[in-house]
Amino acid sequence: MDYRRMGLSGLKVSEICLGTMTFGHGTDDAEAARIVSTALDAGVMFFDTANGYSNGASETMLGRALGKRRREAVIATKVFNPMGPGPNDSGMSRAHIMQAVEDSLGRLGTDYLDLYYIHHVDVQTPLEEMLRVFDDLVRQGKVRYTGCSNYEAWRLMEAMWLSDAKSLARFVAYQPQYSLVVRDIEEELVPACALKGVGIVAWAPLAGGYLAGKYKPGLRNVAGTRSAENWAFPTRFFHADHEAILGELLAVARELERSPAQVAVRWLLDQPQVASAIVGARTAAQLGDTLAAAGWRLPEAARARLDKVSALPRRFPRAMEDSMVERRDQAIKTGRRPT
Repeated sequence: MDYRRMGLSGLKVSEICLGTMTFGHGTDDAEAARIVSTALDAGVMFFDTANGYSNGASETMLGRALGKRRREAVIATKVFNPMGPGPNDSGMSRAHIMQAVEDSLGRLGTDYLDLYYIHHVDVQTPLEEMLRVFDDLVRQGKVRYTGCSNYEAWRLMEAMWLSDAKSLARFVAYQPQYSLVVRDIEEELVPACALKGVGIVAWAPLAGGYLAGKYKPGLRNVAGTRSAENWAFPTRFFHADHEAILGELLAVARELERSPAQVAVRWLLDQPQVASAIVGARTAAQLGDTLAAAGWRLPEAARARLDKVSALPRRFPRAMEDSMVERRDQAIKTGRRPT
């Protein structure tokens, strides 16, 4: 298992992060304990949950599973989703965050969170209000690092500017959807994170199981998988040629004698600015296969094939401006003005 810095911070995390969304949703306490133990023994020390997962059960089960090994772990959780029927039981207001953090600490059985994320965009609360309460929690020692999830590039940049201008705790992590079939963040968010020193922690690296090896091009529903429960993969976000991408992934995996899941996660971990990939599992046995994505690199030729088949069409303004350096240099040589 390799360990990477989270952005420009001093925090180090395992390149694979155990996601616990299944805890309380298909995974009971006993299996959760086996999954966490398997992860820790394999070198995984980064764990991702959220207060909204299974209405808090995920946090509770993760806390119990870690038990006395809590100090070995970097725990990330999130705040935003409704945790009650009241008008202040959701969102990113100071009122909700201050209550939500205490509840999360209680469920996890700890007195601090290593990483606390804004889970979703809240357009009803000023961004500075969210950032100030997060800064308060860092100063109080209840939270050590902060981050956000699913932000647009402009909103992330505004948050970083506010933090710098107001001397507030800066985000060290950004959590987006990112996989071979969902590469949208490469257009604006990856460069923004690189510029500001924010580490990317990718969710859905297997696209909800679509890239795990159980599916073939044209096959969308497999008995015994999440797809049979209609909560598997968010196809509305997928690349238009996702079936071709899946086909190429299966071919590369066969040639490398690796599982498709291992190749898909490894491709993601080889991308610039990615600090960790969140991998979930319903059972310890299922997790074991995916953990083998750690500690190696894709051969350059294999990576190039996957890059090519999954590449996004170039969009304005980058599509127009990419060639300007070359055109400018050519103009200097020839004396012609670029148009």
